[in-house]
Amino acid sequence: MYQIVPILKQALPFLMTLFLWRMSVYFWNPAGILALIPIFYYTFVRHIHGFTFFGLLFCFLIDYRCDLPLLWTILFCLFYTINGFQNYIDMQNADNNALKIFMTFVGIGIFLLIFSKFTWMNFINNIWLFLWLSILYLPITAIDNWAKR
Repeated sequence: MYQIVPILKQALPFLMTLFLWRMSVYFWNPAGILALIPIFYYTFVRHIHGFTFFGLLFCFLIDYRCDLPLLWTILFCLFYTINGFQNYIDMQNADNNALKIFMTFVGIGIFLLIFSKFTWMNFINNIWLFLWLSILYLPITAIDNWAKR
């Protein structure tokens, strides 16, 4: 039993991403977009070796499910490049597990989605999605802090 716990702790980011992507529901988790939370957190804030390619793959899968032309994948690559400038942006030591930076990441993508095909229903849905992702960021990242014990 004690040998399984470290394996599960290492597999938690991968399993959480897979679970959130797979549990797709139109209103609560359209196209598995909640998987962006562990993708962002484990790639930028608490970097896990080997997770970057996994995150890139799941950004592509979210784009595929949403019928988007690589929006989240390109945004992920852009933020990965920006993360290389650690002298100016220190995500590992940011407050609230880098919630503001995550809101910027998601906000840019949602902003582009709102104005790609502007309708009032699209506007309301995307604002709801931004709020929902921002609200659920702290509880989902708290699972990692709980599992580290």
